[in-house]
This record gives sequence, C-alpha cells and structure tokens, in this order.
Amino acid sequence: MSERTPSSKSIWSTVLASFVVGMLAFVLFVLPAEFGIDPTGFGSVIGVKGMSGYSVQALTTEEDGYNTDYIEFILAPYESIEYKYELDAGQALLYSWRTQAEVVFDLHSEEEGTDPEDSVSFSVGRAAQESGTYVAPYAGVHGWFWENRGLQEVTIKLQTVGYYEQSTTYGASGEYKRQF
Repeated sequence: MSERTPSSKSIWSTVLASFVVGMLAFVLFVLPAEFGIDPTGFGSVIGVKGMSGYSVQALTTEEDGYNTDYIEFILAPYESIEYKYELDAGQALLYSWRTQAEVVFDLHSEEEGTDPEDSVSFSVGRAAQESGTYVAPYAGVHGWFWENRGLQEVTIKLQTVGYYEQSTTYGASGEYKRQF
C-alpha cells in the first residue's frame, strides 16, 4: 500500500482558500454585526448590521426618588378602563397586575406630541395577571387598557414602582389625574 502525502502546493491552496473564506466572513458578517461597519452593504440586507449595539442606555440616574402606586379598578361585564403614567425616555417602571378572571389587556404608549391613535403596543393579550419591567422608549404616557369580556364583575389590582410623578385614569366617567 502506498501512502499518499499531500503536496506542498495543495496545502498552500487549502490555507489560502481558508484565509479568503475567513476574510469574507469577517467583512460580510463580523464587521457589520459587531462594529456597525458595512463596506459591502450585505450586513444591512441580511439584517445583521449593528446587532451588538444596545438601543437602551444601561444605567440612568434620577434626581428625585422613586414612587410606588397601588390601585384597584372594578370592571363590570364589558366595561373597560385605561391607566397610564407620564414617563421620560429611559425611565423604568416595575409592574404587577392581577385579577380573579381573564381580561383583555394592552400595555402601550403614546409618544409626547403625537396623535394618540399612533400608540405603540408592547404586550397585548388575554390573561388574569402579568408582571415585568417596562422601560419607556420615549417621553410620553405609558400604561394599560383593560377590558372585562366576562359576565362577572372583576377587580384589577395594579402595583407599580417607578420614576413617575403623575398617572391618569381614562374611563367612562372621564379623565382623572393623580399626583405622586
């Protein structure tokens, strides 16, 4: 049996081909994704340009202390209510709401100075509870719409902590503002 050893020429061809493929991957994928540099435009086309960048500031400090809020809303069958906080861009809101039966909900926001019809929803669905952290992407009003689609009265219990100074309730009886 004869053993076949690769020739020096085929080794260098393999090394060169590997180097070219590696450089191509670096230019087409790594540079756009990690550094936001996209010399070919391919990173934008496939959606990797700027992937490693953060869109939200990791740390914010506030001059004033945080506020806490606990409020309950009683909703008759097919009744709805909206409750929102005024937040600046980057301000966080920790929240938890619950009720004894499933309700329709929509956590959404309206950017300051825009038409309320242009609101942006962040969490929409049917549930009996939800909790989490919300970070305002822009200054405006941010909060919930709840609707009781059941045949029994429900009580929504909302608890929040955040850097807000005012909330507004929008219901059948009009608009009501609360200062903290």
